[in-house]
Amino acid sequence: MSEVKDQFYTFLIVERGDLDSTITTYEDDINQFELFVDNKDISELKREDIEDFMRFLSAEGMKSATIIRRITTIRGFYLFLAREGLIKESLIGLRLPKGEKKLPNVLSFEEVEDLLDAPDIENDSELRDKAMLETMYASGLRVSELLSLQLGNINFNEGYLKIKGKGSKERIVPIGEFALDFINRYVTLVRPKYAKNRTKYLFLNRDGAPISRQYFWRQIKKYALKANIDREISPHTIRHSFATHLLENGANLKEVQEMLGHTKIETTQIYTHVSTKRIISAYDKFMNRN
Repeated sequence: MSEVKDQFYTFLIVERGDLDSTITTYEDDINQFELFVDNKDISELKREDIEDFMRFLSAEGMKSATIIRRITTIRGFYLFLAREGLIKESLIGLRLPKGEKKLPNVLSFEEVEDLLDAPDIENDSELRDKAMLETMYASGLRVSELLSLQLGNINFNEGYLKIKGKGSKERIVPIGEFALDFINRYVTLVRPKYAKNRTKYLFLNRDGAPISRQYFWRQIKKYALKANIDREISPHTIRHSFATHLLENGANLKEVQEMLGHTKIETTQIYTHVSTKRIISAYDKFMNRN
């Protein structure tokens, strides 16, 4: 894809007069997209790839303005490819995301159980995925924190994780025995097969490299489908569910804030709105059951 990208950047400079700084931003946007589609051949690119990328960026918690900029760049790239006769896919009707703030998408307890039970733990890679899912729900980690976990971050005896979050701030997060058991199984049975070189990262792919965000997002979609969860979910959905379920079961806001690693308690308060909304919904269903 590199040759076609260079042609696109030349087009932007020569025909549109874009500045080098703008081109650098476009390069970053397109490189991120290229990683997401796993270096798919140009001729195979479709509109659905952009839509999936847009959902992925949103699920990652990216600001609407940044998502709009990135999708606008990719759309311009697609139009260039179509003009050059390299793709035939139409982008008519593709909608950019709006800027409104939505309540987080949250799973029920039953849906979480179904999702966590979806991986086949007799399969090496799915045992690893099971350990990752259990860790995320048991600790409420950000996906970046989960994927950057190192063996030394886990205290199996005391049952906690040492996390370096946003702004390099460290926090201690408790983790239950059930999740620790699956981490231990993965570390004992699978990780030695994947660790080609000496690496401190906990969760590895078959090549011995850390798991990527894009891969983990796709795996969650696969397990959600297997669990018959008929809506869009992402790694962030698990974090949102963790926080909401804690509040619904008596945890106070300050405790949840500390576990999530939020600097401002206002960020955590969004989950109180989710929790209240779910309670009202359950009440309405109960009162109208007849």
